[in-house]
Amino acid sequence: MDGNVIGLVAVTLFLGIPMAAMYTYYRVRRLRMEERLAAIARGADVVMEPDLSEAARSRRWGILLVAISIGYMAMMAVIARSEPDAWAALSVGLMPLAAGVGFLVDFALIRKDLKAAVGSH
Repeated sequence: MDGNVIGLVAVTLFLGIPMAAMYTYYRVRRLRMEERLAAIARGADVVMEPDLSEAARSRRWGILLVAISIGYMAMMAVIARSEPDAWAALSVGLMPLAAGVGFLVDFALIRKDLKAAVGSH
């Protein structure tokens, strides 16, 4: 076997994993909605949980992206000990790191604006 199989598997996983995640997300939301509708039809009192605020979403995405990028960069640093070309791949981790820091800055600014709005009243 040559390297073509590895490329095929990489492309399949690169496209397949996000599609599987989106399908799973869709199915879970649909099942939750059907469960709520069935409970309402039976006359049960269904408590609707509120969606996350914009600040909470920014904080969550910031933490996730920073953690993912640090993990990726650490993994590439370990691989680079035996494969020097991996140092170039390590720099790819800077993109999600910068996005994560941007989300955390957005969270801090939203929180600051909310405090200023509450303090002015």
